[in-house]
Formats: sequence, C-alpha cells, structure tokens
Amino acid sequence: MSNRYAVVLAAGQGTRMKSKLHKVLHLVCGKPMVQHVLDTLAVMQVHDVVVVVGHGAEAVKSTLGDGITYALQAEQLGTAHAVQQALPFLKDKHGTTLILYGDVPLLTADTLTALTDHHHQQQAAATVLTAQLSDPTGYGRIVRDEAGEVLRIVEHKDANETERSIQEINTGIYCFDNEKMWKALAQVGNDNVQGEYYLTDCIEILRKAGEKVTAFVMSDPEESNGVNDRVQLAQAEAYMRKRICERHMRNGVTIVDPGHTYIDSDVTIGMDTVIHPGTYLRGKTEIGADCVIGPQADLTDVVIADKVSLSYTVVTGSQVETEAVIGPFAYVRPGSHIGSKVKIGDFVEVKNTKVGAGSKIPHLSYVGDAEIGQAVNIGCGTVTVNYDGAKKHKTIVEDHAFIGCNTNLIAPIHVGKHAYVAAGSTVNQDVPDEALAIARERQVNKPGYANKLPRKQGKKQ
Repeated sequence: MSNRYAVVLAAGQGTRMKSKLHKVLHLVCGKPMVQHVLDTLAVMQVHDVVVVVGHGAEAVKSTLGDGITYALQAEQLGTAHAVQQALPFLKDKHGTTLILYGDVPLLTADTLTALTDHHHQQQAAATVLTAQLSDPTGYGRIVRDEAGEVLRIVEHKDANETERSIQEINTGIYCFDNEKMWKALAQVGNDNVQGEYYLTDCIEILRKAGEKVTAFVMSDPEESNGVNDRVQLAQAEAYMRKRICERHMRNGVTIVDPGHTYIDSDVTIGMDTVIHPGTYLRGKTEIGADCVIGPQADLTDVVIADKVSLSYTVVTGSQVETEAVIGPFAYVRPGSHIGSKVKIGDFVEVKNTKVGAGSKIPHLSYVGDAEIGQAVNIGCGTVTVNYDGAKKHKTIVEDHAFIGCNTNLIAPIHVGKHAYVAAGSTVNQDVPDEALAIARERQVNKPGYANKLPRKQGKKQ
C-alpha cells in the first residue's frame, strides 16, 4: 500500500458554538474533538499529518503539543485555500492524502481504512466519502455515471428535482492522489458569492482532466456528523458514549444501564466488572477484572486493581489495590494509594496518603499527607491535622496501630506499631511501639452547677 498522509482542517472560528474555547478543543468523551481525529490517524499509522490552524491557533497548538506539523491559514478563504496551506509540507510526497476536519470526531479507523483501500483498488485520483440518508435535505448530492464514477457534486440549493431525489450525500471527507490533488488545487477559483476557494471544485477539475473520481459509501452515516454548535456537541457525545459502552460490553464488561453511564474514550476495563448507573469513568482510568463500580462512582485518572468495590465515591489521581472497598460517600484525592483489602467507608476523605493492606478507615474521618501501615484501625472522627497555615506535615501510623474515635493527630507525628491512641485524644507527640497514648483533659463534675447556668425559656402559650 502507498504512503498515507492527512490534512486536518482546524482553522475555522466556530462562531455558532458561542464559546471562548476554540471549537475543535471542546471535549467529546473527555478528549478534544481534534484529538480524536489525530488518534484515529495514529491507529491507521498515517505517515505525515498536517493540522491547519487559524482562529485560536495558539490554543490549538498548546493543547495538541509538539510533534505535530502545523500550517497557518491566516485568512479563512475556503476549504481549498485551507488545504493549500499544507503544500510546503506535502507537495513532494508520493501516495494518498486524506482530507479531514477537526470538528468531525466520530470517524473510525475502520471507516477511513476502508475508504483508502477502495481508493487504491479503483486506482482513483480522488475518492469522496459518502453516506446514504433517508432525508438528504441540505446536503450536497453525489451524481454518478452509469459506471458508478462520480460526475459531480451538486449542492442542495443548486440541485434539480431529479438530483434532489438522490439520497447519497457528500460527507466532505476526501481521499486524493497527493500529486494530482495539488495540481487540481492550483486550478480552483473563487468565482462564487462567498468569494472562497472550495475543495469540492477539485472533483470537477479532476473529472474534466480525464481522471477517475469514485465514491465510497460509509456503513454508518452518523460517523460523518460534524459539530457546529452545542446541540451537535451533545449529539456527538451521546453517539460516542454509546459506542464506547458497546465496545466494553462486547469485551466482557457488564454495564447495567449504558444510557446513564459515562466512560471516556481512553478508559480500560477488565472482564466481568460490573458498572452501575450514574458512574463517570474519566481520563486514563484503568479498572481491573471482577470489580463492582457504582452506582454513582466518579473516577478520574485512577488505576483500580481486580475485585475492587466502589459506590457513591469520588476517586482522583490515585491507585487502589485488589479487594479494597471504598464508599459509600468517600472522597479519595490525588496522590493516594489504597492497599489491598482496605476499607474506606462513608464520609471519609483521604488525600495524598498511602493506606496499607487490611487497614480500615470506616467513617467520618480526614486522613491527609499520611502513611498508614497494615491492619491499622482509624476510629470514627479521626483527623490528621496536617496543615499549620504555611506547610503540610506528615502523619505516620505504623502496622497494627489502633486510633480511637475523635482523635486529632497533630502532624508531624509518628504512631508506632501496635500502639493505641485513646478516644478523644489530641496527640502532638510521637507514640512509641505498643504504647497507649491518652491526651485529653481530666473530667470534672460539679454537682448542681447546671442549675446556675442561664437557660432560654420556651415561649408561654
């Protein structure tokens, strides 16, 4: 197969989005639209990709980063003009060039590979990616000859009654012989109402030159849907979310209610894991096998081992080992490492903390900037007092220690192995191994004194 190249058009202003953010940078399933396009081309192993930028060029470059070839379209003078900006980077290449759009994120590698395969089999100068629609109103129609080759593309407003009955439409995605494309682009004019240079004109130019122009009908027309406003953005998100859920289910994951499950495109999930409704799996999250996730779990950039259970829980930037149980209503913040068979219970917040295997923080506690050993029990209401107003300090609780309820551990502090801290203590000194720490005021009872205290009387009826 000949070398494959691509030009991705991402220079448009996208005014219909009504947003300060460049259109192609709006997220679909956790990733900018244009990044979906580039990732698809990477799967196809396309040799050279040129991204044409214009409005918001610096924002696009900042998001996509280095390692990408950028061409600047300083003035937006049409699609053909945009492609021409890639000329310095691709003009001497031999092979096939795809023309794609940064706001069309749903195209798959399978569809684009099938397009290029058809193009090569037909030995065409150009191939148009088309779709069959039951209602093609508003789309350019594909007019073919008896041999099935493309004669022309007729815009809806210019089509006659017979042409309007055609249901095959132009998606705007093209595959060109690279050298012939540049020759055709050099002949495109702007003699039209908008005064712009249109890529569709290349089809007629090549046809008149005696070149072969074909069309390839895609199997799923929804893949070609672009995003021009927030409504279409939501539609693209829903379509991709459905596709992602179906992929995971076919790979052995149970998703109880796909319509209320939200999984980003880069998430991985092991076999026999069950995902309950209301769950959000974001970023680069990795989930092992035999887990139970949700309901109402929100995980971002998390690595989850096998047989973990999480419900009504937020976990971000952390790692959870096998057979841990988290939730309900727990919050695990970035930098945490939850060991195997650990219990993080209701209304517990853990931040930048390592919790050893078999330890328990069952409820109503804050544990931050800490190292908790194995088989430690953290009683209800425990707080690691880690911040002095200027610096964060570390709490270390070693293996098999027992921290009683309503304990304040004033960091920096070290609680030794098998040590006990009595309930209600405020501890600001290290506790040796196997010691019992009691740090609370002696209780004093004053008989009858309560009667001397002022009391608010209820209103008389």
